[in-house]
Amino acid sequence: MSGTRFDDLADVYEAMIDWPKRLANEEPFYRRWFCGAGVRRLLDVACGTGRHAAMFHSWGLRVEAADISPRIIERARAALGELEGLSWAVRGFDQPVAAEEPFDAALCVGNSLALAPDWPTVRRAVAAMFAAVRDGGLVILHILNLWRLPDGPCLWQKCTCATLQQGDALILKGVHRSGSRGYVDLVVTSLAGVPQMQSESVPFLGIEASDLLALARAAGASETHLFGSYQEQTYQRETSVDLILAARK
Repeated sequence: MSGTRFDDLADVYEAMIDWPKRLANEEPFYRRWFCGAGVRRLLDVACGTGRHAAMFHSWGLRVEAADISPRIIERARAALGELEGLSWAVRGFDQPVAAEEPFDAALCVGNSLALAPDWPTVRRAVAAMFAAVRDGGLVILHILNLWRLPDGPCLWQKCTCATLQQGDALILKGVHRSGSRGYVDLVVTSLAGVPQMQSESVPFLGIEASDLLALARAAGASETHLFGSYQEQTYQRETSVDLILAARK
């Protein structure tokens, strides 16, 4: 997740994610698709704190990682460095990408696309990603599959204790659906001194598989594949946790 609305919660999201476990789960998927597309130069849009970008760079890829939030990019640069072949940019994912040559692949993962404020922004974002890659290049989009959630009750996913900048805290994270909108629900309770509680409910768009396919094809996709997990299981609207599109331009 990325964007200015998450600036003050970046430490919270980092504390909730088991990055070694997550990246180990996703790595074989990306290696297969990058190898098949001959990826050497990669664009990571809405990169957040840059963990994916750093992994791809460690494989020997040249990576540009971009996010709309200057504070998030500063955090990523300070934590991960600006190395040969790894660069950081402040840019919204729906803004055109100025590059000396097209990228071999572009990706937007972690439900960032669904956090766009409206559908015109989603369309511009997908179009900008396809415009940034060469013919035959690869575009990967990953969002949460909202439609597996019941309409109404919150599904609480995580409860963890973490040490944040302001001290020790208890973090609860959940998601829920209300009609065609989803919400990420956070409750953070400070355990230092007098307990203080902060809550946040961030909306995201309900994007269907058919929406992703239509957006990709309108942007220039010549080949599209849908998956319900990083193990490339068949996407099932009622049960899949993820909705992943891999498309060739």
